[in-house]
Amino acid sequence: MRDIIKEKVSESMLAVLPICVMILLLHFTIAPLKSELLAMMFVGMAMLFVGMILFSIGVELSLLPIGEHVGSALIASRKLPLIIVVLFIFGFVVTAAEPDLFVLAHQVGSIPDLTLIIGISVGVGLFLILAVLRILFRWRLGRVLAIIYPLAFCIAIFASDYLAIAVDAAAVTTGPVTVPFLLAIGGGFAAATSGRNAEEDNFGISSICSVGPIMTVLIMGMFFVPTDTQYLGQPEIAGEGARTVFAIFADGLWHSLKDVIMITIPIVSIFLLFQVVKLKLSKTELMKIFVGIIYLMIGLTVFLAGVNNGFMPAATAFGEAIGALEYNWIVIPIAFVIGAGVLLAEPTAYVLVKRVVDITNGAISRSMMLFGMATGVGIAMSLAMVRVLTGMSIWWLLIPGYAISLTLTFIVPNIFVGIGFDAGEVATGAMSAAFVLPFALGFGKLTSVDAFGIVGLSTMLPPIVVQSIGLLYNFKLKRARKRAAKIAEDDLLEDKEATV
Repeated sequence: MRDIIKEKVSESMLAVLPICVMILLLHFTIAPLKSELLAMMFVGMAMLFVGMILFSIGVELSLLPIGEHVGSALIASRKLPLIIVVLFIFGFVVTAAEPDLFVLAHQVGSIPDLTLIIGISVGVGLFLILAVLRILFRWRLGRVLAIIYPLAFCIAIFASDYLAIAVDAAAVTTGPVTVPFLLAIGGGFAAATSGRNAEEDNFGISSICSVGPIMTVLIMGMFFVPTDTQYLGQPEIAGEGARTVFAIFADGLWHSLKDVIMITIPIVSIFLLFQVVKLKLSKTELMKIFVGIIYLMIGLTVFLAGVNNGFMPAATAFGEAIGALEYNWIVIPIAFVIGAGVLLAEPTAYVLVKRVVDITNGAISRSMMLFGMATGVGIAMSLAMVRVLTGMSIWWLLIPGYAISLTLTFIVPNIFVGIGFDAGEVATGAMSAAFVLPFALGFGKLTSVDAFGIVGLSTMLPPIVVQSIGLLYNFKLKRARKRAAKIAEDDLLEDKEATV
């Protein structure tokens, strides 16, 4: 346990430092903050550091084992109807409990909140079934994605006003609890059906699930007239001057705890049902899992409270200050740094990276993955700011981006396809909602461009960057094999000549 804690402290420190440096640079150069906002920002950063440590330990002790056990138990039942029903229920319930989904639904306006939440939850449930069937029937991930993404964009032709909302809906459904669990479920099915050698089957489940909300929102958009609304994120804290920092963060902890309980109850309930009916795990293993759940809940509560109450007001202030500059185009390179730094502070990013390193036995390194994901999110954030500055349609970004991503799926190793698209999903977690989005909205107050699509764009670039790394990896691997074959051939020739 001591080694795990040491590892998580190191990871959290590396995640927090880039954001800390970035904030101080902005504060002392072009976007000075009020002293109370800066103080709240650093209190939030301390909470982010502690929360990430506890959350990471909790995921490793509880969520990953739960997901693997549930996935293995379902496939062991050998009853396809049961697998389909349970997966749909899980996908629907967990998505409907996602707090960010309520925020998005409230901002859309033209579609009733409950209708939108139910539609998005149905989409995730149905596409979770598709994601698992892909593993069971050994369908190539790239081919599945090459069918469902173009289909989604074809539907978007008939509801183009809702395309930006749809991609944001896909982004907010992949929260810090659901992503690790989905990864683990995929791992459980892959281990039970394909064996340890089918590494690529462990990935791709989150990326397929995210297409469900895009399609359901677009289909619902055909029946509703769009209104001029903006995704404003979580409400700002009112009355900062009248309340102490302690009271603000105490209130934030309480609200975050309620959100965390809403997310974890469905997962724990499904696990307990499987434990009674099928799993029959030992008391020791059960105790370890429940201790992990406690770590996870405390860590995520502290993390969300720190992010939502410490980062959101300051991020909005940063955006407004830079937007008011005469040379506000400088936001484009700044956005790249912010996007990359925020990715490094996403707890779910480290869950995916650890799983990639473990499954590939280090062939895909931690630094390679983090570099690829951070670069992708940084580029996406810069493009989002270009869109805000120019008012261009989101079609001009999404169509070329996904065309490149889907083309790469046919020429890179299969494992990089799943990892790349999953990387896009983990890029849009709590930090994106609490820092990236408020920053963009603060900047965008001077334009008439709506904010929908900003979060969704962040899921588009990581697949391109990670798959490009895969292309380079494949090229180097082939070259190394040719070199090894040539050396072996030369050695054989020398042996023959020596024998003669």
